[in-house]
Amino acid sequence: MGYLQPLIDQLRALWATEPDTEQRMRKAQPLMARVTADPELRARSRDWPPTPGQNLLFYEDPDYGFVLNGVVRIPPYRGGAHDHAYAWTLYGVIDGTETLERYDQLDDGTKAGFADLKLASASTGTSGIVDIVPPFAVHAERGGPARSAALILRSERLVGRTLQRHFDPEKKTVKEASGPEQVPYEV
Repeated sequence: MGYLQPLIDQLRALWATEPDTEQRMRKAQPLMARVTADPELRARSRDWPPTPGQNLLFYEDPDYGFVLNGVVRIPPYRGGAHDHAYAWTLYGVIDGTETLERYDQLDDGTKAGFADLKLASASTGTSGIVDIVPPFAVHAERGGPARSAALILRSERLVGRTLQRHFDPEKKTVKEASGPEQVPYEV
């Protein structure tokens, strides 16, 4: 695993001692913040390929199931509003800037194919800032004015196993679909 191995070792130790998924992710947040602020990782991330519609799959833990992904955004990137089903996610920008938009769903979710969303907040992420995204939280990532790279920790792998909700706030629609393609990538 190379330069991510120390983080993986820390995460495995955390998963082994903390049974609660939310607490695992909250305790992992400062670990991710240190890693995403590391100048060496920033320099190495500049070799990662762009990831339109994809996530680089760095690591999936064989015992605990958590996943480390990477993404590289090329301007003008605008990700769609979505959730991660029942998984928790930590999203840390390594290089460049990105905005994490969070949405409130105004309807009760009972009308098939319909969702009325309102933008609740937009926070700018830079190197070392790690956002936590709870299960079913509707959000979207927006790239900055230059290339950006981020490291993502998911409490478990969803793609190919669980459908996630994808929203169109303008059309007020929602559909279930798989998440981005997972592309194995050796770091």
